[in-house]
Amino acid sequence: MSTLQVKELGDYLVNFRRNLHLEPELSNEEFETTRKIKEALLLQNISILNLPLKTGVVAEIKGSKPGPTIALRCDIDALPILEQSEVSFTSKRQGVMHACGHDFHTSVILGTAFLLKKEENNLAGTIRLIFQPAEETGHGARAILETHVLDDVDVIFGLHNDPTLKVGSLGTKHGALTAGVDRFEIHVTATGAHAAKPEEGNDPIIITSQIISTLQTIISRNVPPKETAVVSITQIHSGSTWNVIPGTAYLEGTVRTFSKTQRAFIQKRMEQILHGIGVTFNARVELVWHPGPPSVNNTPEWADFALEVGANAGYKTKVVEASSIGEDFAFYQEKLPGAFVMIGSGGPYDLHHPKFVVDEDAILPAAEYFRLLAVEALEKLKQG
Repeated sequence: MSTLQVKELGDYLVNFRRNLHLEPELSNEEFETTRKIKEALLLQNISILNLPLKTGVVAEIKGSKPGPTIALRCDIDALPILEQSEVSFTSKRQGVMHACGHDFHTSVILGTAFLLKKEENNLAGTIRLIFQPAEETGHGARAILETHVLDDVDVIFGLHNDPTLKVGSLGTKHGALTAGVDRFEIHVTATGAHAAKPEEGNDPIIITSQIISTLQTIISRNVPPKETAVVSITQIHSGSTWNVIPGTAYLEGTVRTFSKTQRAFIQKRMEQILHGIGVTFNARVELVWHPGPPSVNNTPEWADFALEVGANAGYKTKVVEASSIGEDFAFYQEKLPGAFVMIGSGGPYDLHHPKFVVDEDAILPAAEYFRLLAVEALEKLKQG
């Protein structure tokens, strides 16, 4: 494929996105997706870095003159969701779907790579393009960081489509943009009995009901009203028949927070509550904590810069509200300054919905925006 003109590039990216949508792959299983990305990059003579990654790609465009290094990141994995969108390119893989728009993100940054390649002789600096695996597990970013490919990067930018924003709009904000995400499990070990003789047992269902009620007081009575946090119980399992009090119960859920202080406090408070309930009911109550990504925390300078470049690129820009969704781009921001940008994709269904769709008219403008963002960021860093 020869150097693509703008109209051809737009068509190419839409077709590329549809091809990914047809054959989605779950986290850490993105082997064909990785192959397709590499093939597309190599056809445009874009360098691919040799890194010890199971899946995913990091490409590089090196300007003819020395200068700073920036990174642009997208994610490539899909979700275990049965698609109901009824588009002509519906997933061929039963129960797997690009319901979060990572196929959109991948196509955007691929298009950005193509556009930057055409002007690499005029660039002073280096641009790394990260096609990251396993965002949905919350830990794919760590695999990229462990390769040390970002050790010399000065600033990083990422994107996510936002179906609540119209096509032609983009947004971001200073500080916390998404929530820190933690998963928890609670195991209750009590004593079973015949349902007709409850006094001979120690009912874990009663204990579980106390756990559910008391955990909700963390938000209503311990978190200041000006701060935001979520504690949600999402699974409860206990018992297997109508006339037996079981001996155990299991609960699972998630905590969403926007500050390190509240994140640490809620975990500690849950431990205190569960210990107290265990003592009160003479049962064993165990908390298993699974930490996920922290909150995406945009550098104010780079968030403002991203909005300014967006306006110059013809976008309608806005400062958006923080969202309680999770995003492992946050791990990069623990090491690097940068900004995460929400690109309007037009709805009508929200992320992770089986009928989720994106408006493909948003792909090419977003690719051109990230090209401009990269070029302008190199210039800004060079000027100090």
